[in-house]
Order: sequence, then C-alpha cells, then structure tokens
Amino acid sequence: MLNSQIKRTSCPRCLRPESACLCRWIVPLPNVVEVLILQHPLEVNNAKGSARLLDLCLQDSRMIAGEQFDESLLQATLYANDKQPVLLYPATSLNEAPDLQYQPVDLVLQEQLLSDLRLVIIDATWRKSRKMLYLNSRLQQLPRLSLQDMPASHYRIRKAHAPDQLSTLEATAYALMQLERDEGKYQPLLQAFDGFVGQQMGFRPA
Repeated sequence: MLNSQIKRTSCPRCLRPESACLCRWIVPLPNVVEVLILQHPLEVNNAKGSARLLDLCLQDSRMIAGEQFDESLLQATLYANDKQPVLLYPATSLNEAPDLQYQPVDLVLQEQLLSDLRLVIIDATWRKSRKMLYLNSRLQQLPRLSLQDMPASHYRIRKAHAPDQLSTLEATAYALMQLERDEGKYQPLLQAFDGFVGQQMGFRPA
C-alpha cells in the first residue's frame, strides 16, 4: 500500500510525479502576445509532452483539453476580451479544400497591437492536429502564422518525420520571437526545454 501511495504522489504545481517534476525548469516569461493552447486529450498525461512546461513558463497563457469543441464555446474562447486570434499552423492542410481563403496574417499584424493578439496553438501529433482542425471549423477560419526555415528540433524524446518538425514549446517560442521581434527574450524558454528533454532522456534505460 505504501509503494502505491508513493507512485501516486504528484507535484501540485506541474501535476507530474514528484520524480519527474518540471518545476526546476520553469522560467517565468512576460509574453506580450497571449497564448491559447488547445491540447488533444491524448497529450494531457503524456510525460514527453512540452505544453505543460510551456504553459507554466508563460505568464499570459491558457490550456484547454479537447478534440472537438463546442462551437459557441470555442468562438467565445477565441475572441474573449476582443482579442484577435491567430492560428500557428501551416498555410494549407491535406484535409481542407484547396480554394479555402484565409485572411493574410501580415494584414492582421498591421492592424492589431501585439497585446491584442491571441496566438492559438494545437498541441497534438501531426495527424491528430489535422483532425482537430478538420473537426473545428472555427479554427479553419482563423488567419494563420506559419514558421519558415526553422532550426532542427531538440525534441530527442519523440519521433519526428522531419528535422524541422518542432515540439509545441519550440514552435510557440519561435512564433513569439517572430511576432514580438525579440529573439533573446525567449531563449530561456528553449534552454528550459533542453533541460526538460535531458531529464526525460535520463529516465530511459541504459
């Protein structure tokens, strides 16, 4: 009984088992652009996921779990406080009609203050993220921010299909750098991610 109680002991802040606590890697960062993380249910308890650390580091972020969201609730969440949501996602998707039109993100950035933007992140595998986009028409209608020419990911604990496929934390960090035009500000976030990845690597059998 004692052993089972020890195994269930979790950190109240990061919600991870105390042996895998993330709190040592948390670096509070005052992001100007608010971040909304839509997390697939399969990622909620995934020890290799980076979204929890991301949410704990950013001072203006929110994370919601689900795959198909109530349309009216999602609409209210996306546009809460009259903010303009921008989806971090490639400009096209295999599940969408090729003639679907998007508002150019550059035009949105010209018309909005950074503090009025809400960066929307889908935290899921590539296949699951496409399904979430397909199931939620409100997300399909958002202007999109796509990252180009990104460095190789440091996400050594999960398999990627290409070197430039980034973790949720890395992609968000680079997106915030681009939007806020401040690369140095979010370097501590990437360094924290490296520490987290190293910690997870240490749990692997020799």
